[in-house]
Amino acid sequence: MTERNTPAAQVRVQLPYHLRNLAKVDGEVTLAVSPPVSVTSILDALEARYPVLAGTIRDHQTKQRRAFLRFFACEEDLSLDSPDNSLPEAVAEGREPLLIIGAIAGG
Repeated sequence: MTERNTPAAQVRVQLPYHLRNLAKVDGEVTLAVSPPVSVTSILDALEARYPVLAGTIRDHQTKQRRAFLRFFACEEDLSLDSPDNSLPEAVAEGREPLLIIGAIAGG
């Protein structure tokens, strides 16, 4: 079976409070994502389902991650990795969520 025929994975995403509030969702979001599962494919599915989030996690034009948001999966910071890298199997299978965390800055 090729990737084109592989059914969409049910991926879990945890959003920070301000984005959950904006999208009007409580708790975790479950999305159908076609393989290969990556940050890019998850964000594409998230923005398609919740258009109000477009531009809040990544820039509209460049698709670069917003400076004060971080991506974590399986206790690893993936923020500086290529968003097109495949995510760990536990995330792709829905056993672990992709965490989108609002960073805190100050001095």
